[in-house]
Amino acid sequence: MISVEMLSTGDEVLHGQIIDTNAAWLADLFFEQGLPLTRRNTVGDNLESLVNILRERSEHADVLIVNGGLGPTSDDLSALAAATAKGEGLVMHEEWLAQMERFFTERGRVMAPSNRKQAEIPASAELVDNPVGTACGFAIKLNRCLMFFTPGVPSEFKVMVEQQILPRLRERFTLPEPPLCLRLTTFGRSESDLAQSLDHLQLPPGVSMGYRSSMPIIELKLTGPATQKAAMLALWPEVQRVAGESLIFEGTEGLPAQIARSLQSRQLSVTLSEQFTGGLLALQLSRAEAPLLASEVVPFQQETLAQTAHWASERRVNHFAGLALAIGGIDDDHLNFALATPEGTHALRVRMSITRHSLAVRQEVCAMMALNMLRRWLNGKEVASEHGWINVVESMFIG
Repeated sequence: MISVEMLSTGDEVLHGQIIDTNAAWLADLFFEQGLPLTRRNTVGDNLESLVNILRERSEHADVLIVNGGLGPTSDDLSALAAATAKGEGLVMHEEWLAQMERFFTERGRVMAPSNRKQAEIPASAELVDNPVGTACGFAIKLNRCLMFFTPGVPSEFKVMVEQQILPRLRERFTLPEPPLCLRLTTFGRSESDLAQSLDHLQLPPGVSMGYRSSMPIIELKLTGPATQKAAMLALWPEVQRVAGESLIFEGTEGLPAQIARSLQSRQLSVTLSEQFTGGLLALQLSRAEAPLLASEVVPFQQETLAQTAHWASERRVNHFAGLALAIGGIDDDHLNFALATPEGTHALRVRMSITRHSLAVRQEVCAMMALNMLRRWLNGKEVASEHGWINVVESMFIG
């Protein structure tokens, strides 16, 4: 097993001014490739600190991914720190400089003199191409460690890792077989409830049952070495059984994407009317490229469940849509949902015990409730289901 570490750089990362999404993404990707990170460090924009940690980790790690500090400004110090740690100077990479100049010319812009700094790399470095930006990456060997230096822009970082760094690692190391990870996502039950219900599982050596809570969902992950595949697949039906009606999807593709695919395959369009969620449902479905015919956000108005149902039915008819989904306004922790279909309109009035959460979280919960109604109808199930903290207090069907 090779030792793989990550070093994030920048004062804004160190001081929490931005969230280090690159670190979370890399950890997940490398875990799936059978290369779990053994350590993550963060250092600010200080040359001495950068040089010291590069030299320190070069004695322990086989691979170090350094992220950030390759920009054109004076506080971008990663290239200089790498050269200093190796005891060599920076050199201008003329081919990359010419590529940068073409990058600006093709966009009708003039390259600022400060950008030339982004073509300077340590004398012994190997260029690592950045096909979507101006900051080239590079690789150096320091003591036992192969170090890759990458820009902090997430879109550039991800492309470089997938297209440039992973292929180099496969060439230079014998990588382990990726672990097997079975995932399902639940909605409406607590993590403690699910964990207690799964305590009886007899897990094989090296296999673990994990829980990831991100309100309003809980993800269950059964993870283990590929050699335990048969045993894990034998356990998985029991995990599915325990999840029961709270299971909303399996795998890593989110619920909006799965609903979008189902709608497209059945040639169904949807019109939306939202009060409490303020357009969140439309945003989630549109990002998944679901066939939305119309969407509206209306101010809060007190409605009976029958009124919400009739409103959804009218939206479906007026917009010539296959389906219409309406979310009412919150009223004393109660909320109305309605789903109008060609066969009739399903309506639910629910009480959600989530008042301690922020407005944003409560909106996420309600959007997920609406998506789950739609998912259940598309799968031929009753639109209502029992949840630990969502109580259906009234339901109706208007044919």
